[in-house]
Amino acid sequence: MKLVSWNVNGIRACVKKGFFNYFKEMDADIFCIQESKLQEGQIELELEGYHQYWNYALRKGYSGTAVFTKHKPISVSYGLGDSDPEPEGRIITLEFDQYYLITVYTPNSKRDLSRLDYRLEWEDQILDYLLDLDKIKPVILCGDLNVAHQEIDLKNPKSNHGNSGFTQEERGKMTSLLEAGFIDSFRFLYPEKQDVYTWWSYMNKVRERNIGWRIDYFILSKKLAGYLKDSQAHCHVLGSDHCPVYIELDPTFNLV
Repeated sequence: MKLVSWNVNGIRACVKKGFFNYFKEMDADIFCIQESKLQEGQIELELEGYHQYWNYALRKGYSGTAVFTKHKPISVSYGLGDSDPEPEGRIITLEFDQYYLITVYTPNSKRDLSRLDYRLEWEDQILDYLLDLDKIKPVILCGDLNVAHQEIDLKNPKSNHGNSGFTQEERGKMTSLLEAGFIDSFRFLYPEKQDVYTWWSYMNKVRERNIGWRIDYFILSKKLAGYLKDSQAHCHVLGSDHCPVYIELDPTFNLV
C-alpha cells in the first residue's frame, strides 16, 4: 500500500513542471496534495482509476487541498465538521473500513508571528479531532504541517530558533501530538538520519546546497507502527518548493 503527500505550491504550475510524470511513476493507492491554489473548475486532471476530492479555499488562488484515491471511501468530510467548515480549504478526511486518512495544510504563523496564536488554536483543534477519530479507527495524517520538529529537521537550527515554523510553541504542539499516541513515520524508522528535508527556499542555490527544512509528514496512529515498511522524502522530485513524501504500509493490513 503506497501513499504520497505533496505540497505542490499551485497544482496548475506543478502540472507544467512534471506532476503527471511523478504521479504515474508512483502509482500510489492514495495521493494527497496541499496548496492547490485554485477554485473549482479551474483545472481538469485526467487521473484514470482515481476518485478525486477537492477542498477549495474561499479566497481565490490560496491554500486548498485534494486527495486522489484508487479506493472509494465510505465517507468524505471537509474541515473539522459542520460546526467548523474551515474556510481556507486546509483539511479533507476520508473514512475507509479500517482507518481514516486526513490530509492537512497547516497554517503558517507568518514571518512576524502575527498568526501564531491562530496557529496554536488550530493545533489544539486538530489534536482533539484526531483523538476523537482514533477512538474509532486508526488515523493516517499527512501533509505540510509547517513545523520542523527537532533540530535535526532543518539545516540551520541555531539561526532559526524562534522563527516561524521553529518556535518553541509550534514544536511543542508537535511533541504533544506524538505523545498523544501517534508516530512521525520518518523519524520512527530513521531517528538519526540527517540532511533529509522537504522544503527549500527559492533563494539562489538553496536547494542545490540542500539548505532545507523537513516540514511535510506522514503521522500515524501508534497501532499502525507495525505495518509501516518505509517512509521517504523524494528530494529529487522538482516542480514545487516542497518535495513529495511517501510511505509504504504492509499489505497484510487490510486498508480498504
